[in-house]
Amino acid sequence: MSEPLPALPPVRAPVGATPTVRRRLALQRSRPLLIRAYALLLGEAGLAGPIARRRAARFAVRSLPALVTVAVGALVALRGFESAAGWAQVAAMAVLAVALGALVWRRVARAAAGEQAGYREQLELGSLFVVAAYAVAQSASFGHAESAFQPVVYLVMAFLVAFLAPGVGAGLVALAVTLEALLWAGRGARVAELPEAVVHAGFVTVFAVLYYAVLAGQVAASRRDERLAIERRMKEIDHLARAFRLSVAAPDDAQDPAERERRWSEGAVIEVEAAVGGALEVAVAALRCHTCALFWLSEDEKTLTLLDCRSPSEAVGREPLPAGEGPLGGAVRRRSPVRLHGEVKAVSYYADGTRPKALLAAPLVDPRGGHVRGVVLVDRMEPTPFTEAEEKLLVTLAAEILRAVGAERLMKDVRQTRAEVDRFYRSIERLNRTRKLSEVYDALVGVASEMVTVDFAAVALRDEVDPSKVRVVRVAGGEGERTGAAGLDDLEFAMGDGCLVSSAIKIDDVLPVNALDPAKTRVFGAVCLRGLASLKIFPLKVGERSIGALVVGAKRAGAYGRDAVQQLLVISMHAAQSIDRARLFDQTERLATTDGLTGLTNHRTFQERLDAHLGQAQRYGKRTSLLLCDIDHFKSVNDTYGHPVGDQVLRGVARTLARAARGTDVVARYGGEEFAIVMPETDTGGAMVIAERIREKVGQLVFETEQGPLKVTLSLGVATFPDDGGQKPALIERADACLYHAKRHGRNQSVSAASLRAPRRAAV
Repeated sequence: MSEPLPALPPVRAPVGATPTVRRRLALQRSRPLLIRAYALLLGEAGLAGPIARRRAARFAVRSLPALVTVAVGALVALRGFESAAGWAQVAAMAVLAVALGALVWRRVARAAAGEQAGYREQLELGSLFVVAAYAVAQSASFGHAESAFQPVVYLVMAFLVAFLAPGVGAGLVALAVTLEALLWAGRGARVAELPEAVVHAGFVTVFAVLYYAVLAGQVAASRRDERLAIERRMKEIDHLARAFRLSVAAPDDAQDPAERERRWSEGAVIEVEAAVGGALEVAVAALRCHTCALFWLSEDEKTLTLLDCRSPSEAVGREPLPAGEGPLGGAVRRRSPVRLHGEVKAVSYYADGTRPKALLAAPLVDPRGGHVRGVVLVDRMEPTPFTEAEEKLLVTLAAEILRAVGAERLMKDVRQTRAEVDRFYRSIERLNRTRKLSEVYDALVGVASEMVTVDFAAVALRDEVDPSKVRVVRVAGGEGERTGAAGLDDLEFAMGDGCLVSSAIKIDDVLPVNALDPAKTRVFGAVCLRGLASLKIFPLKVGERSIGALVVGAKRAGAYGRDAVQQLLVISMHAAQSIDRARLFDQTERLATTDGLTGLTNHRTFQERLDAHLGQAQRYGKRTSLLLCDIDHFKSVNDTYGHPVGDQVLRGVARTLARAARGTDVVARYGGEEFAIVMPETDTGGAMVIAERIREKVGQLVFETEQGPLKVTLSLGVATFPDDGGQKPALIERADACLYHAKRHGRNQSVSAASLRAPRRAAV
């Protein structure tokens, strides 16, 4: 769409004599055409207007490097630089220099602004350098082959490949090879000169590839060295964190627990290192010593390791020293400062055997428990002994170092306690959110695994109907056959069989009290567990009654200390309440959806599920059959044998219906002695097969009564959606009509709506 023309200026009425006015009117009539032409050509949006000129200027500037490259490259290919320097060569060199200077200046400016060079910019700059190198090499002598500056091309190519992107470097190599081919063609394409051209092109390629490979190798080596240095530093930080006892498990809500722990330990170590470094600097300044060093005692108290040092000597060793030898060992054993003067002979921390003339060592004694954590040491090379005041100063500095470590350790303890409390409350909240029994079992096993080391876990519950039986309801871990855990699912055993689980439930206490071998002790009935060095069984108590037990095991000995036992005991109490609530919820849901006498789906739930199955059948174009059945002469059963026998008959028929139906069918008590079955994805033929099977099974039932054996029969009616009814009321009505047709025509038979339609069609 063209841009709108500018509005015309208002035309003023001409003033003056008549001839003048007439002349001005003629001029005014022609002005609109001139204005339109001016706007079309030189207006703001005209063909040659400011916008078009700016666009043309930008295009020319952006195209300048490519044009210069093509022009100079063509001149090189035509051997224009081999002759004596003329105005064409000078002009080409000048243009090339200006273009290179402009691109380099622009790149420097953009680099200062933090911009990265794009592929186009790199390709333009590299192409100009390549043609410039060829121009210089060609103009150095008459004849390109004899040019003494030909190596300049190879060096420039290596330089460009090193600093530009790999894709750009490959493009520049292709440009150089193309120029070599054009030069050979420009000299007449003589076969005798082809090897020389191939050699030049090969040198260009080899220089580029070799330099790139060497550079890539150096970069890889540098990165490897840097990575190794970082790994060494991280290992050192990790070692110091363990030495200072600053490691702590990260909270579970951390986005990356391992990374969070690493960063926290690193920060704590840096803080301790800063405090230690400051204390050593103070000691050097105040005590005028030659060497001031901090040695840390290992956890087994057998070695001392240098952690930090201030000394002009390079001979202070980093190797661990025996903690029981020399003045350092004396400070550790005595737990008090050691002062020596004269030539100290038993010094092992100098690798070259240097013997100081005075030495003072002060142990770092932890006030919590009196354990020695390390030794801070100062020495002199002059025979000037350390005074008692200097000893007190060093003891104070040792206490300051220990205080810094203790402060970070206290922060670690606070953080660990907070993480444990958070994890504990989240575990309880997770248990409280569960509704179903399976969810409670999974949550209990998961929570126990999060809080302590768990290689095996199981939940066993007392049977609700028969409390003298215990059943394993959930098993996790255990590696099956290797631990004997295979086959534990749904294992049932008696409460009084003397195994650990039944004993823990019976006495309402944690077992075992003392360490024992699970492989030689019955844990679940007659089952023992192999491969576990630690085992604990926690009773699940609700009020004063135990409803089951939580069993946890670990391969590591001593995995369940006092704190772990207390945590799992509290978790077990909450889990027992969650199990009790889930059972109550399950019972409530079962009462709301099942018939109390027969245990089948009740009438309300049957209607809801029939609606759902019919909707699904309509949506996917499937058939669904409905079966209604009624116990024949059931009123006479109640009248003759009594209602308890009638209830027994109802329960027996209900069990038969449930067993004969498929897993996808819905079996319900429709009302009184009437039952219903919804059979999804079943046509009339399949439904009649099931109906006949049910009728035969019920006919085989025998109920023992005081009046003697009792047998009953069923009448059944079958209707199929959508053949016999496109809506639920019509389908139920058709099935009910079939049922009563069976009753009116002899009972103990199955009738389908399709069979009733057939005689009607025959009569028609």
